[in-house]
Amino acid sequence: MDRLLAIDDDVELCEMLAEYLEAEGWIVDSVHDGDKAVDAVSAKPYAMVVLDVMLPGLGGFEILRRIRAQSRVPVIMLTARGTDLDRILGLELGADDYLAKPFNPRELAARIRAVQRRSAAPKPEAPARETLSVDDVEIDLGSRTVTRGSIGVELTGVEYNALETLMRAAGKVTSREELVRKALGRRLQPYDRSIDMHISNLRRKLGALPDGRERIKTIRGSGYFYATTGDHKP
Repeated sequence: MDRLLAIDDDVELCEMLAEYLEAEGWIVDSVHDGDKAVDAVSAKPYAMVVLDVMLPGLGGFEILRRIRAQSRVPVIMLTARGTDLDRILGLELGADDYLAKPFNPRELAARIRAVQRRSAAPKPEAPARETLSVDDVEIDLGSRTVTRGSIGVELTGVEYNALETLMRAAGKVTSREELVRKALGRRLQPYDRSIDMHISNLRRKLGALPDGRERIKTIRGSGYFYATTGDHKP
């Protein structure tokens, strides 16, 4: 059974999550104080963290920042306000997904399963190194590592999945629906802008093409276009 850590000061909510998720095959631990959260993450090999934004003591965003400094454990953020600012900041700091309160525990369980699927690194059957390269960016498909030139680029699981999807379709438009399905492991929902935040992070981390043009272009009403040197905008 996988172990999940719920970090939320709402004790009743944590008890409800434990009851529901344990029926889904999880061992659930809870922490209700932000000051103890980072130590709790380090104490056991958690497969998932569910982290509330509003906490007594250390806030959720600072906890996420400290977790990402030491671990790539998948993190789903919970926010009572559900504002764009909360979602953008959480995704920029490395959250894998977010969910606004109040929520249906079935939806949280579905989000957890989706994050698990996309975070699981494939195990190569052969030692041969398989790569995907477009201009100065190279993906090692076995280790799921990314380099630009000779410099490593640190990506979250979602960002990696989105980049691989875009690079495999380089020079063609990739729809937002396809990106959400392959990067987030779920269907695109109305007013869901999370994939756009992940693409924004990719742009910032990868920078421009060697010729100075924008690497990932937004095609209004269609999706995204991963450009290559010498191509033309669709």
